[in-house]
Amino acid sequence: MDRYHRHLNYLRVSITDRCNLRCLYCIPDGIFPMLSHEEILTYEEILRIVKTGSKMGISKVRITGGEPLVRKGACDFLSRLSKIKGLLDISLTTNGVLLEKNIEQIKAAGIHRINVSLDTLQPKKYKQITRMNMFKRVWDGIMAAHAAGFSPIKLNVVVMKGINDDEIEDLARLTFTYPFHVRFIEYMPIGPESIESGRILSGEGILKRLSVLGELLPIENIRTDGPARRYRYKGAPGEIGLIFAMSNPFCSACNRLRLTASGQIRPCLLSDEQIDLKGPMRNGCTDEELAGLFIEAARTKKRRHHLGDKNAHRLNGRMSAIGG
Repeated sequence: MDRYHRHLNYLRVSITDRCNLRCLYCIPDGIFPMLSHEEILTYEEILRIVKTGSKMGISKVRITGGEPLVRKGACDFLSRLSKIKGLLDISLTTNGVLLEKNIEQIKAAGIHRINVSLDTLQPKKYKQITRMNMFKRVWDGIMAAHAAGFSPIKLNVVVMKGINDDEIEDLARLTFTYPFHVRFIEYMPIGPESIESGRILSGEGILKRLSVLGELLPIENIRTDGPARRYRYKGAPGEIGLIFAMSNPFCSACNRLRLTASGQIRPCLLSDEQIDLKGPMRNGCTDEELAGLFIEAARTKKRRHHLGDKNAHRLNGRMSAIGG
């Protein structure tokens, strides 16, 4: 529990800062530093951290990256993670490039819920956004997950004005055909590679485009849900999710902490503040001392983020390294 009586039961875990795509809002052009093998937490260290968290009320874990499936042994790690007592919900966020290849191993590991980043349905535009010609592989991966019975399958769409905002309706129409949760995410300017502010489309603008297809019927959130406001079109098997962290912050209901691939606990995605776990662990800290660092992270979690404030400092962290 933090100072503002928010129950922090959700831990997002980045297992690598490496990715096989180079999305224009996430990874910059040119050469940029990657974490060395020694700087990244081992799977054993991650499992120890999650076990400690689970004893303190963490019941939901999402594995992210970078792209988590590029790390060797990721599926075996997922299997070990699923055996930790106290975890009620384990899910995976992926860009989908390696999804079809690994879908049976992911399912066998006990994972049934996945999020896939998909900002466009047009192969040419997909290459423009990700700098890689991988649309078919990603779509085949989504279809493989659907055929394998994964539920829900959430498709994350970062909306960018002049780039993919003309596809909002087309992406939303997927919910009329598939039981997918299509989630429209307001762009968050994180890191030096963030796109210019003129590309940001407000949540209000996204809602206006969605209303063209019909009335959005609200769906009540359950306790373990994330920040998305959930809706459904009448007769549609799928759902619409709206995440407007900039224009309509959900800080008052935020229930999450983040573990970076380098072993830092970040109380807030939209703040550079973090607490080191890797150093103390490698210096021999006890489980009780590790638990104390969780408490410290909870106590330092701010009431709200300040990214949208006037004169706010740009965040230094890179999204691919944070595991946003």
